Amino acid sequence: MINKTHQPDAKSWVDVPEGSDFPIQNLPYGIFSTNDQPQKRVGVAIGHQILDLEKAAKHLSIADKSVFSSEVLNDFMALGKEVHQSVRTELFDLLSEGNTTIDASYLVNQSDATLYIPIQIGDYTDFYSSEEHATNVGIMFRGKDNALMPNWKHIPVGYHGRASSIVVSGTDLHRPKGQKMPPNADAPVYGPSSRMDIELEMAFVVGKSTALGDTVEAEEAEDYIFGMMLFNDWSARDIQKWEYVPLGPFLGKNFGSTVSPWVVTMEALAPFRVAGPEQSPTPLPYLQTSGPRAFDIQLEVSLQPEGLAPQVICNSNFKYLYWSMSQQLAHQTVNGCNLNVGDMCASGTISGPTKDSFGSLLELTWNGTEPITLSDGSQRTFLEDNDTIIMKGWCEKDGLRIGFGEATGKILPSKK
Repeated sequence: MINKTHQPDAKSWVDVPEGSDFPIQNLPYGIFSTNDQPQKRVGVAIGHQILDLEKAAKHLSIADKSVFSSEVLNDFMALGKEVHQSVRTELFDLLSEGNTTIDASYLVNQSDATLYIPIQIGDYTDFYSSEEHATNVGIMFRGKDNALMPNWKHIPVGYHGRASSIVVSGTDLHRPKGQKMPPNADAPVYGPSSRMDIELEMAFVVGKSTALGDTVEAEEAEDYIFGMMLFNDWSARDIQKWEYVPLGPFLGKNFGSTVSPWVVTMEALAPFRVAGPEQSPTPLPYLQTSGPRAFDIQLEVSLQPEGLAPQVICNSNFKYLYWSMSQQLAHQTVNGCNLNVGDMCASGTISGPTKDSFGSLLELTWNGTEPITLSDGSQRTFLEDNDTIIMKGWCEKDGLRIGFGEATGKILPSKK
């Protein structure tokens, strides 16, 4: 619902630079610590600052204030949407221009803080919900006549990934090793991946549990979603190609995924709701929803070689996804699979209709046949050692910008 916390002209007494991802209308949650106070705790981003909720809790009406002293957001998320909305409104009031209840002593500079994965992630599902991405990959490997598999427009296809290797932005990852089948070879070889890739995705975080055997209706699915984060599903394409038949991704994916440190709530995203692509054929009844279920979230990917400035290689948008989060969650539970607070679901690669909106190097270079030329004249088909990837996301409407920060990571050489 749209309320006073969404007013485009609302201002904070905290200095919020022009173009900041974190105006007073956003108020995303994260986990942070500082050198002088090393215990992890809950904070809210505002401009370049973090509001320390452990300290500010005494000014909030929430009954269990200990949730803000936790090392993860799970206990707070489990309190439910009514509590989340109440806290959001009270934080908005505390930070609004002219309010003197709290002052700068409740704030910490983001540059002085260490940020952590804000969620204790129980299970992680990765979907495959961009028609453009699925079609592009299908054309490359199966041809135009068989680009989409027969089930693709009937179910939100997904697989269960590895939660333990999801890392927070700023964490470097080593190039993975594994089995690969070189072209025209008779037997596989073992070694570092030579086709390291990215996947531009977003993830949503489950904020409400279900019992084993229960299902979530698509129409009510957003009641179970706390918020969203940027997500980079790093992919070793050569390892993936050899291993994925018949059971799907494994070692080519689970060596690491990167998330942004701030969780932007569904409440903050309310003004940016839009309709998704038309779905044909009509989904089965359990996947049908009313009203717009997509969000206009602009997405950007930059590649930064060692010693060079970042170079934008992709501009896409979350609204391109064929299957919505509501449909993904409904399908996840239709067989009775239970949800736990903190579960994470990623969207799958988000590609758009034009080449510059393709969300992976696999597509941007068309399986390595059309290299990207960088500012120094060098080229990339896939990532080289010490390349850094920077993903950004934001919504913008009527002069209001709501951002997600960054999901950044560097690929280091393989460990020996």
